[in-house]
Amino acid sequence: MRNAKWVKLGHLFNPVDHKLPEGCHDFAQSPQALVFDDFVRIYFSTRLKEECSGNYLSHVAFVEFDKSFRNIKRVSDKTIIELGELGTFDEHGIFPFSPFRHGNQIFAYTTGWSRRVSVSVETSIGLAISKDNGLSFKKIGSGPVLTSSLHEPLLVCDGFVKNYNDVFHMWYIYGIGWKKEPDDKLPARVYKIAHATSKDGTVWEKEEGKQIIPDVLNTNECQALPSVVKSDGLYHMYFCYRFASDFRKNSNRGYRLGYAYSENLKDWIRDDENVGIHLSEAGWDSQMMCYPHVFECDSNIYLLYNGNEFGKYGFGIAILERQ
Repeated sequence: MRNAKWVKLGHLFNPVDHKLPEGCHDFAQSPQALVFDDFVRIYFSTRLKEECSGNYLSHVAFVEFDKSFRNIKRVSDKTIIELGELGTFDEHGIFPFSPFRHGNQIFAYTTGWSRRVSVSVETSIGLAISKDNGLSFKKIGSGPVLTSSLHEPLLVCDGFVKNYNDVFHMWYIYGIGWKKEPDDKLPARVYKIAHATSKDGTVWEKEEGKQIIPDVLNTNECQALPSVVKSDGLYHMYFCYRFASDFRKNSNRGYRLGYAYSENLKDWIRDDENVGIHLSEAGWDSQMMCYPHVFECDSNIYLLYNGNEFGKYGFGIAILERQ
């Protein structure tokens, strides 16, 4: 997949065109696919605005497509996992939601959000398991399986998991600090991509504070949502990155897609020049591309991603052009 070229197949799903569960009507963020025999289910996080506070709550929903990705078969009519109870790590939202097949079970690694006072949020990674083929998920407990620690003291999130050679590998992000910028009302978070391993998918060993993808913008570069696939004897990671400040309205500082490859799952060479996909000249993904998910389906490799305004207008899909 080095020197890859992605062919955009279009704007796949716009949340405003569909009735979403829990009264949600904005955003379809972090699309992540689960492939079945005759359809593909794509999970995403959508938002409900609380009337009393004006704050958002992120809920998880899904949409099912046939394998041509031209026809929608079903949109979930209810949220597929409950938010946490008062005071828990996922009280105020789940985003992203990353499904993973393990034997006859479907695991889902969740990022739970909870609000703070001095900064906007804190996050941790949870685990839920489905017993009805992915239509709903139950958490294994009220707490996270991966969270802040001595050398990663904040913002542990975006867990993406694969099993290679009977070892669970998780790529995730961790915060290195909050930055106060003169023109921003709220402190800006800075986060990097890291790696952890597990024997059972529940108890994890982190490589504490080890950033595995080098920066290209500056030391305050924000890196998010790693997604990994194996092809042609290498492991390929797609992720998104941006400047830490002035990124919401300034498209020159907003999210872009990045790329890295590895021979051993631990040591990564960043190679954004060969990411193979870029902003469109106009339209829903002309200002921002973010939250990628790469997956295999019927001998093809696809890339899901969000566009402008962090997925407010849903997500699109691209297919890898074989060399």
